[in-house]
Amino acid sequence: MVPNHCRATFDRRTLVGETRDSILEQIKEVIMKAKTKDHELEAEVYYSEGFEDCWTGNKIKTERFFPAWFYEEDNEFIQRIYTALNNINLNSEISHYSFCTNGSHYAGEKDIPTLGFGPSDAHLAHVKDEYIEIEQLKKGYAGYYKIIEELLV
Repeated sequence: MVPNHCRATFDRRTLVGETRDSILEQIKEVIMKAKTKDHELEAEVYYSEGFEDCWTGNKIKTERFFPAWFYEEDNEFIQRIYTALNNINLNSEISHYSFCTNGSHYAGEKDIPTLGFGPSDAHLAHVKDEYIEIEQLKKGYAGYYKIIEELLV
């Protein structure tokens, strides 16, 4: 038997400068091209929606679009935190995340200066048997404290 309906969900990472519409347009172009080969094809594309219950009892509904953001290495905000972390011998490095965070909302949508910082290795996050070494935990604590201290100045 051949099913008469199929639904696919894709988790696509965004690039800096891409918009909700520009991403949808790319997929719509693929659908239009496919329709030229299969005239019976019916397809639509849209962002999925998330529903969450708040502690207040309110319900939040939001579209699942998460914009990328990027700062140059010499950005004042980045350098300020980088210097502060290195001043307490954390030997931080400036890099990037290849995964999504809440920063997509704060930096990508609200233009609030945002950076990622965390102890341990990213490949250990959100996996079976996730763990952190005690020394990494201590460094993480010191780093978070220093970031807060720096931002409160």
